[in-house]
Amino acid sequence: MPTLQIILGPTAVGKTDYAIAAALRAGSPVVSCDSRQVYREMRIGTARPSEAQLAAVRHYFIADRSVTEPLSAGQYEIEALALLERLFQDHETVVMAGGSGLYIDALCNGLDDFPEADPALRAELSRRLREEGVAALRAELRILDPETYAVIDPANGQRIVRALEVTIATGRKYSSFKTNPAKERPFSIEKTGLRRSRPELYARIDARVDAMMEEGLLDEVRRLLPYRNLPALNTVGYKELFDYLDGRCDLAEAVRLIKRNSRHYAKKQLTWWARDPSIRWIDL
Repeated sequence: MPTLQIILGPTAVGKTDYAIAAALRAGSPVVSCDSRQVYREMRIGTARPSEAQLAAVRHYFIADRSVTEPLSAGQYEIEALALLERLFQDHETVVMAGGSGLYIDALCNGLDDFPEADPALRAELSRRLREEGVAALRAELRILDPETYAVIDPANGQRIVRALEVTIATGRKYSSFKTNPAKERPFSIEKTGLRRSRPELYARIDARVDAMMEEGLLDEVRRLLPYRNLPALNTVGYKELFDYLDGRCDLAEAVRLIKRNSRHYAKKQLTWWARDPSIRWIDL
């Protein structure tokens, strides 16, 4: 049976280099499982692999669509499974790398059957997100569904809106719907988790943010102003600089918040994967 080797871990831990080395050993391409690197316009702020890294092995799901063409976890599951079916015709092992826990879960286990969206309730929650900010909705989610609150990306307002929408509309916690048995896949799955000590990881995050700013992240964000309300742009590294451009904070504070929110995101990623006993962890 062919094998999918998944390299996962928190932001800035070193997944890209590790996955490329694994792919070269296996004679495999790298299938990205990153919910933001898939967008062409978001190069710097998503820490997309460099041109040299992309040239080392073939990559998939990197800069292959516009921010105006959103890729949901469900759509990723469909497209990635179709891609793997083709790749496994020529490769016994395929390497996947990324830090998007929901997308990895979608591919490995399939998505649960959540209820249909309630347009009126979603519109009201979206209005509150714009007017009150993500922190207010996150605080409400913490009361209504602490299990989901513990693992959800704190900066992803759209996902928090969806969790609240389901919980309020059904009277059931969003987390209670995530109980369907895993779907069987026609390949085996090996998960390798990468981690570092907290001080080292945080230092790498801070250094990465400084490097992004030097490379021109602010100019990239300026170019994306017309698309700022799209879900893809509601993410760490972009929303803080949108606030700076709106005059809500100075540039130094925006950079500080990017570093802080990136650290928070790394902690959420590790919390998400702590529930998965199948991961083999490696300390780098």
